[in-house]
Amino acid sequence: MAKVDRRILKTQESLKKAVIELMSEKKFDDITIQDIADRANVNRGTIYLHYQDKYDLLDKIIESLINELKEMDAWACEMDWTDALVPYFEYFEKNHLLFSTMLATKGAPASFRTRLLASFMEGFKGEIDRESGKNADLHDDVMLQFAGTAYVGVIEWWIRNGMPYPPKVMAKQVGALLARTL
Repeated sequence: MAKVDRRILKTQESLKKAVIELMSEKKFDDITIQDIADRANVNRGTIYLHYQDKYDLLDKIIESLINELKEMDAWACEMDWTDALVPYFEYFEKNHLLFSTMLATKGAPASFRTRLLASFMEGFKGEIDRESGKNADLHDDVMLQFAGTAYVGVIEWWIRNGMPYPPKVMAKQVGALLARTL
C-alpha cells in the first residue's frame, strides 16, 4: 500500500479537528464549508480536493473512528471483560472532545451513535455465553441489543458527566455488568 503524503495527512487531521470543534459549538447542519476552511486555516478548494462535501467529511471521520475501534476488537476478544475494556475507556478519554461532540451534544448526527452501536453489537456476537446455561432462554438479538445499548449509554453518561471515574474503574464496572449479561 502506498504511503500517504504527510501534508495530506496533516490537512485531513486539521479538517477533522475543525469539524469536531465546530460541532461542539453549533449544530452540524449550521456549519458551512467556509466555517470548516476558516477553522482549519485552509482554502475551501482544499476541502473539495479531499471530500465531496461536509457530509462526506463527517462520514469519513465516523468511518475512521469505527475502524480504529474495530482494530481494538481483534485482540480484545482474547481477554476477560475488564482487561479488554481498559483500552477502550482510555481511548474514549483520550478522544474526549470527539466523543463528547458525537455522542453527548444535541444536534450531533444520529448516524454516529447508530454505527457505534452496530459496531459494538457485532463485537459482542462471539461473547454470548451459551455453555453455562445462564442465557439458554434468551435470544441473541435481544441480548446483543441490550448489551450494546447499555454500553453506548454508559459511555454517553460517563462523558456527559465529565468522566467522574478513571478508565480502569469504568472498565471494571462495565466489564462486570457485561459478564453478567452476556
